[in-house]
Amino acid sequence: SLGLAYNCKTSNGTKDHPSSRAAAEIGPKTRKSRQERPRNQKDTLDSFDHPKQESVNGSRESTMSSPSKKPTTEESSAGVIHYYRQTEPAHSLLPSIQEELTTLGLGAECAKITSIATESCFNVQLQEGTRLDDNQVKILTWLLAETFEPQALALETSFLTASQSNDWLLEVGPRMTFTSAFSSNATSICHACKLTPVVRLELSRRFLFHCGQELSAEAQKIIKSMLHDRMTEQEYPTPLTTFDAGVTPQPVQIIPILEEGRAALEQINNSMGLGFDDFDLDYYTNLFKEKLGRNPTDVECFDMGQSNSEHSRHWFFGGKMVIDGVEKPETLFQMVKATLKSDEVKENSIIAFHDNSSAIRGYDNVKSLRPTSLNQAGPVKIGTQTLHPILTAETHNFPSGVAPFSGAETGTGGRLRDVMATGRGAYPVAGICAYCVGNLQIPGYKLPWEDETFVYPNNLASPLTIEIDASNGASDYGNKYGEPVIHGFTRSFGQRLPNGERYEWVKPIMFSAGVGQMDGRHTAKGECEKGMLVVKLGGPAYRIGIGGGAASSRVQSSENADLDFDAVQRGDAEMGNRLNRLMRACCDLGD
Repeated sequence: SLGLAYNCKTSNGTKDHPSSRAAAEIGPKTRKSRQERPRNQKDTLDSFDHPKQESVNGSRESTMSSPSKKPTTEESSAGVIHYYRQTEPAHSLLPSIQEELTTLGLGAECAKITSIATESCFNVQLQEGTRLDDNQVKILTWLLAETFEPQALALETSFLTASQSNDWLLEVGPRMTFTSAFSSNATSICHACKLTPVVRLELSRRFLFHCGQELSAEAQKIIKSMLHDRMTEQEYPTPLTTFDAGVTPQPVQIIPILEEGRAALEQINNSMGLGFDDFDLDYYTNLFKEKLGRNPTDVECFDMGQSNSEHSRHWFFGGKMVIDGVEKPETLFQMVKATLKSDEVKENSIIAFHDNSSAIRGYDNVKSLRPTSLNQAGPVKIGTQTLHPILTAETHNFPSGVAPFSGAETGTGGRLRDVMATGRGAYPVAGICAYCVGNLQIPGYKLPWEDETFVYPNNLASPLTIEIDASNGASDYGNKYGEPVIHGFTRSFGQRLPNGERYEWVKPIMFSAGVGQMDGRHTAKGECEKGMLVVKLGGPAYRIGIGGGAASSRVQSSENADLDFDAVQRGDAEMGNRLNRLMRACCDLGD
């Protein structure tokens, strides 16, 4: 169905979610179930045909039939229309929740849950003062329905039925303050199908927990944390009637560094949780006070905190090395760059140590498929160009330890960004993923060298969880972005040495690499000129990556858990795909 079904449903019928291997669908207590609604509100989609494809001039008519009950004028012109789609819960959903509750000492709560039912809800917002006509309702219904299960879609009627008073209904979805990438893609598809009144379309997930006894508040809190990411999503306690969150933007504030020095930066660092360490505080204080001679705004400070998610701290590679009081003659970068001194290497190396990826000399007059139009769909033609192969690699260790799914998917996403941003733009081709973790401690598969007394930091996931969820995260991003993972490896090890030292990958290694290619005309970025605009492209400004560099370098502890959570970036593969399409179009422009 034009991609909507793919975006919201995986092979097990549930949407992948970065905060849980058990992610499925969710629903609110207050929404009436199918059996609770009056008969005249019942609306199931028993059968309908697919619409014929419309020609470019719009002359072909649709033959798709409508749902069993057409929406009234009030429904089709409401602020938010709700379409429910029945889904099968992930087979691991209930066992994962029971395992988590037991691990946290709430084993008694597990027996209360007898089963879990799930569904999706498409929250469709229409432009104020508009409504969908009958044909538009048919098209929207066709877009949202599962291709082989059209009867599993209903308008304003939930499939979840509470059978007893102890049942618990929960719904979560994207935060209302930002439009998700799913919504922007979905609305673009709707507009291409002549559904111009649709201005936003968000997908929420609904869960109905059938319980013999009422779940405790603590158990509900744990389950909620498993099923959604509190940074990018929120609970919907009542049905959405609007996406207006009622939030008023705060006025921009000036941070008085010139007058108060580092103390002013320390104050906003603490109040906004920017994650600056001592090095950052000294660096940015000196930057504004001595070099720029002006006070920053709180917006700039927040942006610096987010930009400071540079976990690798690459600027240290160019710093002086003083070991045992003796300054070394070369920096780390100088030592590495020494390999480029031979003429043969210089001739073969196109980009090295000064860009997002490296590039070696490729081939001239390579035949390639080139688009005939960059602003609309159209045929391709065979062209020739000089193409250089490129390679980039990085690790995403700390984030993959704190939140394995999110950490690994952004490891893949960040590396893909590096490929796209090489020179004036490049084309990603394929990826590599690898993982190194501690002892797996697989239940029922005890290995002689695994020591069950080993203790792991409580803010890091277990090695087995990292292995599973990180692999899922990296693959999930690559699949949604459109890049295949074609190679990789994994290792696990942990042992007590004879001298008593524990030797183990406690902090995991998540390695991501990728190959690509670039047009020979785009190897140099060009010089910046006065008057040029600096433009940021991408997703919404959550607290993503705040203080990532400081977080990955400090000692991990429970006191830093919230900051560690903020420091982990969140992947948005759909937005990454859109950025790639933009970059490809720019690259295809040639000169």
